[in-house]
Amino acid sequence: MGPPRLIRGRRRIFSGARRFAAPFAIAIVASLAGCSLQETPQQRAERIEPMLAAAGFHMLAADTPERIAETQRLTPLKLRYYIANGKPHYWFNDPVNCHCVYVGGEKNYQQYERIRLSQQAARQEAEAAQMNEQAAEQEQMNMMLWPGPFIMY
Repeated sequence: MGPPRLIRGRRRIFSGARRFAAPFAIAIVASLAGCSLQETPQQRAERIEPMLAAAGFHMLAADTPERIAETQRLTPLKLRYYIANGKPHYWFNDPVNCHCVYVGGEKNYQQYERIRLSQQAARQEAEAAQMNEQAAEQEQMNMMLWPGPFIMY
């Protein structure tokens, strides 16, 4: 005869729920991972400022009320540019860490890009090395779980 109607309905509910459980769990894990990987404004400033200084950008401190007001008006923590006399001039406003503005020209910007790209490549190499090391450790653990060769006496 078959199961009662009430049980059949539950099966449908649970089977449908299973279909959506995996994508839902993946979405939650991905969103939590994204939150933990976001850098704070303080971290962003601490990451970018040494590269700007190494590239030859000049730091202008916001040490007067007028300069402080100016830094509050400018876009924070993003490298921006403007054209003056047909040449680009770059600036980076930091109202968070040093309360200053870094300014530089085209040569400084090109040097900053070289530094940024080399650091990015180094970070990617380190991540790849870490992934290779983890894979090797996992492989070693897998090999330890397999039974060894049978020795017959």
